[in-house]
Amino acid sequence: MVSTHPGLPGGVGLSRLCVYDWPAADGLRGGTPHLHLACSEGYVVTGGRGAVQTLTSSGYEVTPLTPGTVAWFTPGTVHRLVNEGDLRITVLMQNGGLPEAGDAVLTLPPRYLTDPETYAAATAVPADAPEAERERLTRARRDLALEGYRALREADGPEALAAFHRAAAALVRPRLAEWRERWLRGARAAAEATGEQLDRLAAGDVSHLAAALVGSEQPVEQGRFGMCGRLDVYPPPRP
Repeated sequence: MVSTHPGLPGGVGLSRLCVYDWPAADGLRGGTPHLHLACSEGYVVTGGRGAVQTLTSSGYEVTPLTPGTVAWFTPGTVHRLVNEGDLRITVLMQNGGLPEAGDAVLTLPPRYLTDPETYAAATAVPADAPEAERERLTRARRDLALEGYRALREADGPEALAAFHRAAAALVRPRLAEWRERWLRGARAAAEATGEQLDRLAAGDVSHLAAALVGSEQPVEQGRFGMCGRLDVYPPPRP
């Protein structure tokens, strides 16, 4: 066991997000509603204004977003970002950025949630496609997810949301072993490093302080078409 975790504090990941200003059928502008199954996510609003709509088993809520707002939610929260004017966010993601690396299921209508292949065909945006085609596909999947999201919001009772949760879990099940490895190398390793440091300090051992590290990163990709907006993406965590 090592006494220092080399990644960001707590093994988190981050990205910078400029929320889409594309209008939707309901007249609002913004991103694609979706949920995460094993990760909490936090927003630090750095510019503009807007809101995040959320849907849980407790009901529907709207949280205003203005510069300085910090908002977060836990797994199972369906969330949709709404851009009311140049909304910019630094996104903090549990498990080394897993929400942008697979732990996300869009609220597509049930007919697209039957199996991983059907879901992938409806949501894929090839990285090597021309930018105009990537924008078209991203907008199309956003609008399709809004169709399913409206149905979830308008459903009578909790069963529709519970059914979506079950379908989402079935879709990601083939990737759970990969996610567990990321957790072991990231968030768990970071927590265990803290435990070891506390044990050392309690014993009067300060040797881990001599192994102090300093790190910095620049985005490895800028303007990627994400679920909620254009992303500046940082490197994945190192093992």
